[in-house]
Amino acid sequence: MDYMQLVSLRQHHPAWRLLRADNAPLIISFLQQTFVAPNLRSLEQTTLASKLDDLIYSLHQNFGETLFPRAASAYLDDWADNSNGWLRKFYQTGSDEAHYELTVATEKVIEWLNNLGRRQFVGTESRLLAIFDLLRQVVDGSETNPET
Repeated sequence: MDYMQLVSLRQHHPAWRLLRADNAPLIISFLQQTFVAPNLRSLEQTTLASKLDDLIYSLHQNFGETLFPRAASAYLDDWADNSNGWLRKFYQTGSDEAHYELTVATEKVIEWLNNLGRRQFVGTESRLLAIFDLLRQVVDGSETNPET
């Protein structure tokens, strides 16, 4: 990747825009808790807005101030707008209510952030076993047959 490719990605890719968003902690934590953790593919607008209202109310109570002044449905519409692309808003056949699902870009951001917090376990025992195996191979390979 060169400089101009990265500048373009930073400006246009929904995943990068999500990471740069002012409300990124709200957006990502809410979408992770609502879609990823329970392994849900899509949700109706009323259910999703109700869950977001609950989270916003809880955050206002915990911090003692209005952090997110808009209505939950306004945030959802903003997140689903083409300029952001973090949610996909659609209407299922036979339903008048909008449904939302995560976009691939949003799923990648959530996955990347989940992996960012994980500690990689490097097993000392497995390293020692690998060293002993290599030493055994060296010893076996260096033995000469005295009969030849």
